[in-house]
Amino acid sequence: MKVLMFGWEFPPHISGGLGTACYGLTRGLSTFEDMDILFVVPKTHGDEEPKRMELLGAENVAIDFSKLNTNRFKKLQVYSHLVPYTSPDEYYAFQEQSEESQIKHIKSRGKTFFNFTGKYGKNLMEEISDYSIVAYNIAQEHDFDIIHSHDWLTYPAGIVAKEATGKPLVIHVHATDFDRSGGNVNPDVFKIEKDGMEAADSIITVSNLTRDTVIHKYGISPEKVTTVYNAVEPLKLSDNIKKESKLDEKIVTFLGRITHQKGPTYFIEAAKKVLDKTDNVRFVMAGSGDMMEKMIRHAASLGITDKFYFTGFLKGDDVFKMFYQSDVYVMPSVSEPFGISPLEAMQTDVPTIISYQSGVAEVVKHALKVNYWDTDALANAIYGLITYPSMAKTFKEFGRKEVESLKWENSAANVRDVYFKTLEKTNN
Repeated sequence: MKVLMFGWEFPPHISGGLGTACYGLTRGLSTFEDMDILFVVPKTHGDEEPKRMELLGAENVAIDFSKLNTNRFKKLQVYSHLVPYTSPDEYYAFQEQSEESQIKHIKSRGKTFFNFTGKYGKNLMEEISDYSIVAYNIAQEHDFDIIHSHDWLTYPAGIVAKEATGKPLVIHVHATDFDRSGGNVNPDVFKIEKDGMEAADSIITVSNLTRDTVIHKYGISPEKVTTVYNAVEPLKLSDNIKKESKLDEKIVTFLGRITHQKGPTYFIEAAKKVLDKTDNVRFVMAGSGDMMEKMIRHAASLGITDKFYFTGFLKGDDVFKMFYQSDVYVMPSVSEPFGISPLEAMQTDVPTIISYQSGVAEVVKHALKVNYWDTDALANAIYGLITYPSMAKTFKEFGRKEVESLKWENSAANVRDVYFKTLEKTNN
């Protein structure tokens, strides 16, 4: 089976879990001899390792506008300053940019190339629209059986590819704007998401939590939506990672985007409660985002900055270096479609606390679970893990064994089943 797959990022150039999940899934699918994948991203950098599949950068695809009906793309040219997945550097750079932005109008009659950034800046909507134009060209020039679009950024590309060829479309919902926005849904993004869901022949969600959102918030038939859980890559540590001796004090870590969705406020408030009971602990908030400065001020207002550290954004080996220094990992997300980072922490023998409001809570048994808003329960869980060695040991041992069984090959097998069922359904 030949799959035309649209994504927005690919390791090592990622800003969150989307790129990590796409890599794991495509690697898992490539282990099946009957799977042939063309994975398209806006921009390639030359240092990607796509394994047994073809990786294509949309910036390398020549477009002949004389053969395009550009009217079909007007609906995708949405004016917006939305920046949903900013990396730390991109976020602060964006804050300093002008608020002025213009829609690009296509006038070329000859072949040309789009200059994609592949980032999440102020021209994101324009790049999504341009990406769909390239997708139309790619769909007509390649042979494939099914289309697979990852997250809302690529739904327009998937829709256009389906319109151009009549091939069935599968969309993969890694998150919705209800998760990212904390309920303040951007109408432009909601429309793109809903259009993608309605156009899709099948929908894959990363958890039942997300499946329920798709069904109840977007009005999609349950028969159309299948949950396929994420997994985690086998741990292969770089020589740059050294297991340094830990400090005498316990280290409790939050690692993720510092945004409302990830619940950083609740982590800080729980830290205050723990520090009121014991002085033998330090807290680390690793990451960056739109709430970082607010969280620094919040920690200062609680008088805990001597025991609370902000590292900034971490990636690659630095993530695992942080895990190896940690005694507890906490993910108090308000709304987390899945959440791969707890699995990575459990791989490195770090006892983990997650919110019930996360998709990963549906999968793992050997992690402590609390409601994100219950800072008393969160503080008690942290205190228990840093105070009672036998408790921490139990979660370390069983957590690692549990995570080792969560393989991308298994997730890929489930996605492959969705492909075949979709083809069978659309061919009848």
